[in-house]
Order: sequence, then structure tokens, then C-alpha cells
Amino acid sequence: MSENLAHFDSDSFKAAITGPVPVLVDFWAPWCGPCKAIAPILEELATEFSGKVLIGKVNVDDHNELAAQFNVRAIPTMLLFNGGALVETLVGMQSKDALKAKLTAKL
Repeated sequence: MSENLAHFDSDSFKAAITGPVPVLVDFWAPWCGPCKAIAPILEELATEFSGKVLIGKVNVDDHNELAAQFNVRAIPTMLLFNGGALVETLVGMQSKDALKAKLTAKL
């Protein structure tokens, strides 16, 4: 697992999304096939965007209150925050190129 990929809980989530860099949060679960498929892509992007974008994960089984707060109804769902504000919602499997384009546009 990438050392640049964060794992958020209820306490660390708010601090992360209001930090100085954009944050991409992957809402996932260990039993979700598409979540497993996108995990290596997110790890690569976390390394490529290190210091520019924070990429992290929220396990919806462990932190369902966060999923409910942001109306996450399907997984994987990725939420992109900038300055604490939700600026993009991506639902379902995404290609590396598509995610990279979205992240680059927010820098």
C-alpha cells in the first residue's frame, strides 16, 4: 500500500478536507469488487500527486456516519474537496486518466 494514501476516520476526515491541498476521498468497503479494482489506481495517483493532492479512503462499514453525511449510496464513490467544499462527486469505477484529469483541473 502506498505510504501517500491516507485512511480517514471520523476524527481525521474533517481536518483533512479543510487542509491546504485538495482531497480526494474514496468511500469503499472490503467486500466491494469495483473498490478493489480501483485501489491500485488510487495508490498510484497518491504517489504521483504527493504534496499536491491528498488521497484517502473511508471504509463505509466502519464509518457509515460519514457515508450518510455525504449521501453516499453506492460504492466506490469518490468525493473531491477543495478548501473544505465538495467540488466533485464521482460514482463507480473510474479510469486512471479520468481521475488524473479531474485532479489536475483542481490544482
